Amino acid sequence: MQQQSINLTKATLFKYSLFSMIFAAITLVTIILPAEYNIDPTGVGQALGLTVFNNIAVEKASSAASQKIAEKTKGAVETIEIMVPAHSGVEYKFTMAQHQKLSYQWLTNGTALYFDLHGEPEGDSTGYFESYAIATLTGMTGSFTTPFSGVHGWYWKNTSNTAVVVQLTVKGDYAKHGLK
Repeated sequence: MQQQSINLTKATLFKYSLFSMIFAAITLVTIILPAEYNIDPTGVGQALGLTVFNNIAVEKASSAASQKIAEKTKGAVETIEIMVPAHSGVEYKFTMAQHQKLSYQWLTNGTALYFDLHGEPEGDSTGYFESYAIATLTGMTGSFTTPFSGVHGWYWKNTSNTAVVVQLTVKGDYAKHGLK
């Protein structure tokens, strides 16, 4: 069997380099800019669903700004709307001291979401969390008393092809809340 050698001339190397730069520019404009910065001059990022990744960050920032990570008083009732993008998940947490109570009701427009209601201890760096309820439902009503100080709340995962809005109504003792 005869071994073939590849003879690359300067012209061939230049063509490959030029092709690589053009491919990188196309990738930047159609994939990276829409996904990372919500800049989509071609519309391809929107068609591929890439702009939803940046919209989550924008929603987190605007939600935090509009709510100013609201400081709440004991027994306050609040209704919050949380958008869960298609094929994505979000976390919404409340900062609470040990033995504080939170009553809640959340519901969707009829689309079932996987959720995990859980808490993470204050100051823990190991990744430990304790789940209080895990299911796939269109809504739930209940209450819990925190077993430890930290952040407590929901992770919702949307496996459908459209965004789902969760309407969350809470009453209880907490210092602040927001998207995590």
